[in-house]
Amino acid sequence: MRLLIYVALMGLATHALANNIIEGNQGSKIKGSVVERFQNPWAMSFISPDRLLVTTKSGDLWLVNTNGEKSLVASVPKVLYGGQGGLGDVVPHPNFKQNKFIYISYISSDTAGDTRYATVVRAELNIKHSPKLENITTVWNQTPARSGKGHFSHKITLGQQGSKHEGKIFITSGDRQEQTPAQHWDKALGKIIRLNDDGSVPGDNPFQDKGELAKTFWSIGHRNSLGIAFNHKNELWAHEMGPKHGDELNLILPGANYGWPIVSEGNHYSGAVIPTHDTRPEFQKPKLFWVPTVAPSGLFFYQGDEFPDWNGDAFLGGLKGRALVRIEFKNDLPVEAERFSWSQRVRDVELGSDGAIWALEDGRSGRLIKFIKAQE
Repeated sequence: MRLLIYVALMGLATHALANNIIEGNQGSKIKGSVVERFQNPWAMSFISPDRLLVTTKSGDLWLVNTNGEKSLVASVPKVLYGGQGGLGDVVPHPNFKQNKFIYISYISSDTAGDTRYATVVRAELNIKHSPKLENITTVWNQTPARSGKGHFSHKITLGQQGSKHEGKIFITSGDRQEQTPAQHWDKALGKIIRLNDDGSVPGDNPFQDKGELAKTFWSIGHRNSLGIAFNHKNELWAHEMGPKHGDELNLILPGANYGWPIVSEGNHYSGAVIPTHDTRPEFQKPKLFWVPTVAPSGLFFYQGDEFPDWNGDAFLGGLKGRALVRIEFKNDLPVEAERFSWSQRVRDVELGSDGAIWALEDGRSGRLIKFIKAQE
């Protein structure tokens, strides 16, 4: 009987991909193919049209071909795994073809795990023989370290070549579940960090008169941002999880304060009411928010030939929402356009060079899935 129940539940969990077709709630259809599975994957990034890197929270970095062949990358720094922490994001340098640089984020401790903080390092990825990391240098350490195991954020994006942010790295730094540091100048928590791509501090960051640490801040008042990306207009966008509901999608402006924990579109888990952004116009309002929660994770802006009608749209994964979410922009304002649901938590999303959409599921057997347009 237990075996029958297990089989039935597994069928329920994967039914939407049983025929490889997922229909969105507005009628669009995409065709998915499972490329590989990973244990608790967290992030992915393409380094070439046919190769991508995938991280798992326990500390493994995988080099994966688009046909599913994978190799473990050696010499990854030791990570502190537990709670929401472990090995995190992985992003190639925009000039990766020449310099072979990648950036990875992970959780560190100087106190045998009593306190923890996020770290971002830059390394050279050598794939001539067996893949390995070389010449690892620290770019950023989250300060101060805290005892909790949540809200590290540590998502990464880099300014593209030829843009005004060329040579810059942006890092999301969560509030570490302490809320108030998001408004403190002496704590790099609840912030978006902007550095030169070698870890040095740019002289044109907005907060030049708030102390040395604040010179690394690009924006403040954030909770837990698990997605950050530039669009085709070179605008920087990030989403963040609300407390109880109230997830946000924000246009990130230099020097802006997004209000957490003073304002939110959600409430505390205790039920205590948090004033909305409308009550405090000095804070930046989200361009889009979700009630109930979708728990957004991963973010990219579509540009490709596979789904030409979606060029310029944003895509994110839903952990609580268990979906791939498409967002249109109408008069430059984001509007949720469609959800593609298949009963699994979606941890990360990425755009392939051929225009295919890639999704990475959360969990102990998270699938790497490639989506193309379903033929009618």
